[in-house]
Parts: sequence; structure tokens; C-alpha cells
Amino acid sequence: MSLRRAARPALAGWLLAAASAWALPAAAQALPPDDPLPPAVRAALARADVPPSAFSALVVTLGPQPRERLRHRAHAVVNPASVMKLVTTYAAIDLLGPDFTWHTDFYAGGPVSHGVLRGNLYVRGGGDPKLVYERLQAAFGNLQQQGVYVILGDLVLDHSAFDLPVHDPGAFDGAALRPYNAGPDALLVNFRTVELRFAPDQAAGVARVSSVPPLQGLAIDAQVPLSRAPCGNWRAGLQARFDDANAIRFEGQFPQRCGEQSWSLAYQEPASHAARALEGLWRAGGGALTGSVRAGRTPAGARLLHEARSLPLSEIIDDVNRLSNNVMAQQVFLTLGQLAPERINALTVPRERLTPVRVGGFERSREVMHRWWHSTFGTRYATPVLDNGSGLSRDERITPEALVSLLRHADSHPQGEQFTRSLALAGVKGTAARMARGEHSAARGNAWLKTGTLRDVSGIAGYVFARSGTRLAVVAIINHPNAPAARPALEALLEWSASQAD
Repeated sequence: MSLRRAARPALAGWLLAAASAWALPAAAQALPPDDPLPPAVRAALARADVPPSAFSALVVTLGPQPRERLRHRAHAVVNPASVMKLVTTYAAIDLLGPDFTWHTDFYAGGPVSHGVLRGNLYVRGGGDPKLVYERLQAAFGNLQQQGVYVILGDLVLDHSAFDLPVHDPGAFDGAALRPYNAGPDALLVNFRTVELRFAPDQAAGVARVSSVPPLQGLAIDAQVPLSRAPCGNWRAGLQARFDDANAIRFEGQFPQRCGEQSWSLAYQEPASHAARALEGLWRAGGGALTGSVRAGRTPAGARLLHEARSLPLSEIIDDVNRLSNNVMAQQVFLTLGQLAPERINALTVPRERLTPVRVGGFERSREVMHRWWHSTFGTRYATPVLDNGSGLSRDERITPEALVSLLRHADSHPQGEQFTRSLALAGVKGTAARMARGEHSAARGNAWLKTGTLRDVSGIAGYVFARSGTRLAVVAIINHPNAPAARPALEALLEWSASQAD
């Protein structure tokens, strides 16, 4: 999975020039040998029983003449968890542009007359990271406006834009039903999830259950008895059973004190999710289908009926970075693998926008990202080791120095504001909303961050506006079994950075 391949000799001079442009000047890298971590950071690490040797950080002012405010093991190669999404999303902004869109195409395999398509309906996925059921309903509505109500044939799903290995959603941490473990797909429908909705009916003594989207062939108990128990962990109280791909059953009760609730979970048979969801939505919208739903390729002679465009990339990365959506990050990563790698070597600044030209796959994405990194940052810092581009990996690696270099580059990029706006705002929104909550926090509302968390990783990276008006790039990552308990150390560094004076 490593991307540490040698650069082409013809690129050597250009890469060295790029390296010198975005590396920190030698004077900026100097650090007094007795420069300690801020006392609040050391104290928080000690309380969590995490040694300073497991903490890596770099704080640098932004602008043409950067100055280091703090350096601690900034050269260390660390697992960044979801902070790695910064690399994927910034590469996408740089290579594809913020207005890039994906498209899902609907083709007719026969003539349409009197409300009937006499042939197959082909749905060719284009890797849309946010093909939610509302947008599919709108697409099916468009087909019906064109007179397609009955399909005298099959509904054929074309996943061929990505070439992917079989995905085991439980392989990473055993939590196969957690939405964050959903795998990517060229035709990714509603993140491969199903949302269960519970609405108490006190008169009947039950909670009514519904699902979104409706999955064809999936029977879900329509109601569950109410209880007078405290709301608490109401999901566990349902005693839900997911052992049958055709049914979701409840053997427990739902606390009436909870009011209306929803539960989003990955469908227990992910390989059939798209087929079930598309058939369910088609039939729920009044459409009829005489054949089956199956996977297949779109034939060359099929006629395009409708092209469903995605949200622009600038909005997609809002969910990827601010909400840390793993499967959307992987969709973006795989889309980068559809680019021609030789075009990236020849890019100039400002960069020419590229378009997908080949089937995407993880190894192809790693190759493209390797070339992009070297054409952008040179060879001064170790090339990131990428797995799936989302940070949901035990193998991905990067250094704080490399992350700061990326943040500095993005800060001066013509589309850098789109990138910054995608980050969570400390104390306000996104995954950083739980940080900087103190009454006198200097960071609240002044730090745009990407957070990262795994069982042995905690990290932050982003931009901080200090009280003095100084703008800072801040990166801090903890790799240790007690990393989650040491998050206060990250907050302490964030507050220290936001309180900096010139």
C-alpha cells in the first residue's frame, strides 16, 4: 500500500523546485533545544498516562514568511486517522476543481411508448458520493415524465466505473452495522444504509416503525411495544435482530419517554442494498417492473434517458471533512484514480482541470495521489502512505510537517477558501463542535479543523485565528493506546495556539 516510489528522472528538477516553494524555510524550522510543550498540554498527557513521545505537533504562522511557534516530533511518521481526509479532499479540489460533479445515467434498452419501456432500464453509476434516496426519487420522477412507468424487462445496475475487491464491513473493527464501515461503490445508494424511524403511539401502546429508503424484500416489524423505562440506551433495549438479510425483528421494547427517534445503520447484506433500494423506490413511486434487478453492463446501443448530476465537489467535501464521512471520502479517492496519471506529471499552475478517463480502483488512486503529491510538494517530506484515503485504516501514515505543508499550500490556492470552509468549526459545528466549549475559550469559532479518531489515534489539523490576528496552521496527533483519553491535550494545544500574541 505504500506510495514511496521513485519519481521519474525527468521530473527531478521540477520536483525540487516545488519542494523549495512549499517547504518551511530553514530559519522557520529552527527550534531552541529547551523549547517545551505548553504546560497544559503536558499536564493533559500525564493525566491520560500518555508520554510526550506519543505526541507529535507543529504550529506555524501562515503567510510568505512562516514562523514556527511550536515543534514537537513534527518529523514523526504517524497514523492520522480521519485527518488523512485533508489529503484526499485537497487533491480533489486541486485536480478536479470545486465545481466538479459526478453523474448517474439512466438508459433505455428498448423503445418507450404508452408508458411502457419495452426492454431493460440500465442505471450506470458514476461514483456519486451522495446519491441519497431523495435524488433517486427525483430521477425516477423524471423518467415517468418521459413516459416510463412500466419496465418490460430487467432493472440492470452498472457498477463498472470502479473495480473494487469484495468489501467486508466488519473487517476493520467488527462493527459491520456501523455506517462508518460502509464500503464504496460506483453505484453507492444512500451510503448503503437504512434509516429506521420510531414514532410512539401511546394510545396503542406501541412505537410505529418505518424505514427509509424502502428496501424491496426486507420485512421490518411495523411496531414494537412501548416501555416506561428511561430513554437511555434505547437501541439496545429494542433487542433488534439482523441475522436474516430479509428481515429486521425487534424482541425488546421502545421507551415512550424517548419520543420520536431514528436509527441509521448499514444494511446487513451490503451487496444487495442498491438492488433492493432501487427496486423499492421504483415501486413505491408507482412504477412497475416485470423482470428482475441484477448487475450488468450498459450496452453501447442503449439510449440515454436521464443524467442525474451530483452536488458539486465543494459541497461533497463539506460532509467528508466537517462530518468525517468515510465512504464519501473513499468515493472521492476512487474518483481521483480515474484520472490519467501521466497528465498529472505535466500539470502547470494554475492547474488544468482533469476529467475521469478510466475505471477507478484503489491502487490507481494511490498512483495518482503519489504523482500529485510529488508534483505539488516535491520530495522534502515523506510521501503520505495511503490506503483508502479516508483515514479508516491501520496503515495510512503521514508526518505533521507534511500536513502543515499541505495546509500552507491550500491557504494560498485560488480555491483554498472552498477547502477551508469544509472544515469543522471548533465549538460550533461538525466533529469539532465538542471542542473549545469553555466559557472563555479563545478557540471557539476561531479554529477550522479536521479531527481524527481511532481506538489508538486522536488528532487535529487545520487553521487557527489567534487573538492577536495571527493566522496559524496547527497539526497535533497522538498515537497511543490511551489516545482517546488524551484529547484534552489536543484542546490545550488548540487554546494555546488561539491565545498566541505576536
